[in-house]
Amino acid sequence: MQQPAGVILAGGLSRRMGGGDKGLLALGGLSLLDRVIARLEPQVADLALNANGDAARFNTGLPVIADTIDGFAGPLAGVLAGMDWAAAAGHSHIVTAAADTPFFPCDLVPRLILAAEDAPIALAATPDPERGLSRHPTFGLWPVTLRDDLRTALEGGLRKVVQWTDRHGTAIAQFETEPFDPFFNVNTPEDMARAEELLA
Repeated sequence: MQQPAGVILAGGLSRRMGGGDKGLLALGGLSLLDRVIARLEPQVADLALNANGDAARFNTGLPVIADTIDGFAGPLAGVLAGMDWAAAAGHSHIVTAAADTPFFPCDLVPRLILAAEDAPIALAATPDPERGLSRHPTFGLWPVTLRDDLRTALEGGLRKVVQWTDRHGTAIAQFETEPFDPFFNVNTPEDMARAEELLA
């Protein structure tokens, strides 16, 4: 597999943070988005930001790609936008990461690639004491060859990531949760306070 392109998913509505762009909030002097870029950029061949609205507000130097499915269709709409962008640039796969998850693993991409030897899609996961394993569907490796299938599913009303991935066969790349879950994401002001503690 060639080195995948990266897509940072920043198209959510951030309701629990009062709206706006969570990724632009500062954590330890850097925005959440800058922290995500710093972790993902060394792992991928190319990088873009999936977000809707005025692209100029980000000022990251990255291409900003909007959802092509109307009505805030969730993370899968961002995956589709990323697939379309990557296919046009000649990439065979994308890896997605959420813009509000500043501590995700620095070996995310190689471990997703390794997991994907057994299935077309790979998702990150961590142990969960109640469910056994908790999948993190915004952190995945996706072949761009599935973009027409995904477009059809979204146009048909499908929104849940795992409902779509389970149709195609999905491998799991499991990461540990010590000393804390690396996929901890900032949804609320309380989460931001926790992120400051983790950073310290």
